[in-house]
Amino acid sequence: MCPAAPPFAVFLLMLVVMTLSWLTQRAVKNAGWVDVFWTFGTGMSCVAIALCPALPANHDRQLLVAALGAIWSLRLGLYVAARVASSKAEDVRYATLRKDWGANFQQRMLGLVIVQAPATALLTWSVFAATHASEAALGLRDSLGVAILAIAIGGEALADEQMRRFKTKPNHGAINDTGLWSWSRHPNYFFEWFGWLAYPAIGFDPANIASWATWVAPALMYIILRYGTGVPALEHNMLKSRGDAFRAYQARVSAFIPRPPKRT
Repeated sequence: MCPAAPPFAVFLLMLVVMTLSWLTQRAVKNAGWVDVFWTFGTGMSCVAIALCPALPANHDRQLLVAALGAIWSLRLGLYVAARVASSKAEDVRYATLRKDWGANFQQRMLGLVIVQAPATALLTWSVFAATHASEAALGLRDSLGVAILAIAIGGEALADEQMRRFKTKPNHGAINDTGLWSWSRHPNYFFEWFGWLAYPAIGFDPANIASWATWVAPALMYIILRYGTGVPALEHNMLKSRGDAFRAYQARVSAFIPRPPKRT
């Protein structure tokens, strides 16, 4: 996948991937599989873009950035796939949309799915920019990028495990406000966003105009997770199911970026 405009090639590829995701979720009646297709499709696109030799680049950096994309995709994709496959109920976000959209669910779901193709193309633009921003040998900034992704994966995995343990106990009407969840109402989303900072860490150079594209991915993921299909959708459902208990949780715990909880 190395044409003159790599992100456009990603867009075409992801159109196919996301159309297949829509057909799959329609057949199995579980929209959670859309997330699985998107994660693996985006990971595959990141690897392909990183290895694309369309411009001069350091080969070691290409391999490094490709590895970062592959590791992120495998960790998240396998986790989401296992969760969707083992759960008897559809993800609450999609279950709510299925109820709200009624007979128009599949039609509107197709639009929601397809828009993820250009989103992935924008994300991979950051990967491409980080890979090709410099031909210099690997150095401290590359190590920083690896460290950022490692922290992100570890933090997200820890948040997921803490929530899994919480759900194994009787918790009717309760809020998980322990561990990372006492510092952020959505620590898994925060660390998912944090991982995309690895690309500007590796490739951003204020003097290189093209390298400013490394900030596209973290900016886009912040908007999506904080104000798009992430935090707002889940909090809407939590307010309906937990009511005042969740409002109190909102009052004392940060919505996204972890910080010490407020005293009440």
